[in-house]
Amino acid sequence: MLDLIGTTTMVAVIAVVLNATVTGLQLSSVQRLATVTAAGLWIGLAIALAGTGVYGVGPAPVPVIGVMAALPVLAAALAALLSAKVRAALLALPVTLLVGLNVMRIEGLFFLLLSAQGRLSGPFPESAGRGDILVGLTAIPLLLALARNPGGHRGWLLAWNLFGTLDLVSALTLGILSAPGSPFQQFGGTVGSSAIWTLPWSAIPTLLVPFYLVTHGIIFAKLMRVAEPVAA
Repeated sequence: MLDLIGTTTMVAVIAVVLNATVTGLQLSSVQRLATVTAAGLWIGLAIALAGTGVYGVGPAPVPVIGVMAALPVLAAALAALLSAKVRAALLALPVTLLVGLNVMRIEGLFFLLLSAQGRLSGPFPESAGRGDILVGLTAIPLLLALARNPGGHRGWLLAWNLFGTLDLVSALTLGILSAPGSPFQQFGGTVGSSAIWTLPWSAIPTLLVPFYLVTHGIIFAKLMRVAEPVAA
């Protein structure tokens, strides 16, 4: 039952994230179609790899999931560095949208539920679950504050953004250090982070974590543009 609820939730979250982001990007129709196509191909690849079980073969879960989590972030960063148009499109995304999409990180509750079922163990589910829930909940008052005063709350936004980034980095690190059979395993015994190798949960590190890391990166970049209202 938890897997069914998780599947429904992941599909809904990914659909909302993709639709909201593509709609918010200032792109032509052709560019919008290309973006949706690229995102669809990546989603398909991530799901296909999980379906083949490649995440759970010997020591492979660490490098494969790690690569899947890192590649979209690196691709977005490289595209922004090399293309002024891409950089402008990303920086044009409103901070209120980027913060608002992070509200859905309250789905970190699933980590705690999986831990309660004995399908995750060690510090990974507690850290990832509670951290994501806290980021998602604190995003709500921050979003309301930014809506009322777009030019203010830089300190609050910076602190929240830093915490949200560290939460994701910590979750990825603990997930790797809790992977059974991995040469890097330090925690979690025979269970560790093994549930994350399979669908629907593999969508978190391979699809959602990269997206949220990119949102935090954009917010950091916008905070550096001190001459503009932070929510612009």
